[in-house]
Amino acid sequence: MDFNMKKLASDAGIFFTRAVQFTEEKFGQAEKTELDAHFENLLTRADSTKNWTEKILRQTEVLLQPNPSARVEEFLYEKLDRKVPSRVTNGELLAQYMAEAASELGPTTPYGKTLIKVAEAEKRLGAAERDFIHTASINFLTPLRNFLEGDWKTISKERRLLQNRRLDLDACKARLKKAKAAEAKATLWNDEVDKAEQELRVAQTEFDRQAEVTRLLLEGISSTHVNHLRCLHEFVESQTTYYAQCYRHMLDLQKQLGRFPGTFVGTTEPASPPLSSTSPTTAAATMPVGPSAAGLAPPGEAALRLEEVTPPASGTRKARVLYDYEAADSSELALLADELITVYSLPGMDPDWLIGERGNKKGKVPVTYLELLS
Repeated sequence: MDFNMKKLASDAGIFFTRAVQFTEEKFGQAEKTELDAHFENLLTRADSTKNWTEKILRQTEVLLQPNPSARVEEFLYEKLDRKVPSRVTNGELLAQYMAEAASELGPTTPYGKTLIKVAEAEKRLGAAERDFIHTASINFLTPLRNFLEGDWKTISKERRLLQNRRLDLDACKARLKKAKAAEAKATLWNDEVDKAEQELRVAQTEFDRQAEVTRLLLEGISSTHVNHLRCLHEFVESQTTYYAQCYRHMLDLQKQLGRFPGTFVGTTEPASPPLSSTSPTTAAATMPVGPSAAGLAPPGEAALRLEEVTPPASGTRKARVLYDYEAADSSELALLADELITVYSLPGMDPDWLIGERGNKKGKVPVTYLELLS
């Protein structure tokens, strides 16, 4: 019991001494041991790494789960070390509603058929989103959290110890200075100065040892950057895969909808243009979107007779194919990425389409799949 009381009293005394030293430093009444410039740079870089890692982590969580309530729930499950319940994605829920609507409104009607096709695509999009969230969480979010909850906590602990060692060192320096001043006035015996010098040597040794430990941890931030760089590459790869899957699913859906006879018959509105530039010279800068059925033959336009098509005397150009394209019918020309074809336009043609020729084959091709060459 006496030992514990003495220890508590000693700890209280050390805490008080450090508090006094810190306060005097703040008011400029005591000298402070400064760390070297390299050490200060390591501290600054570590703080920046921690702050930006937190921001990137939080915003990535928002990207993967926009619903704040769901994020809070997932956070609580993780803290309680319990498995996060599986959720239906928005795409999957939309697919469910569309399928139920088709069943009730008539699955054999044009509207019902389209609802079913779109529901299937939305379900695939939802599954792709689920895979992306899972992969990104494992390969990107988890390493960032591990750094903040593991390595950074260790660094913070050692930095606090270093701060305490520095306060003890400077307090010993102040005591030795006072002891020497008192000795000069012959008010203290030499053994008091010796004791202060011994305490200073011990404090200096402990400070140097702690400074080296902290320095090694701070220099390890470089390895953290390398690890986060690898994780960032994996995040980009998973995001690229996700968007590529979405693009393929939507392109397949658009082609399927374009083959429904009479789906859009009777509309007097012009077809929605593809998501591309309106100028053929800048079409290569956008991701291609498959043409709609109405874009193939606007109302009133006669069916194209390929055997009667002849290239104009002037105005033909070479074009490089950007993406594979599967012809929807015999009036179109199938394309392979990176091949070169000859293209030209005919009077009255839809501006989103050109006539393409490759050898003795010809057919309509979408402008958004081409890079027009000079």
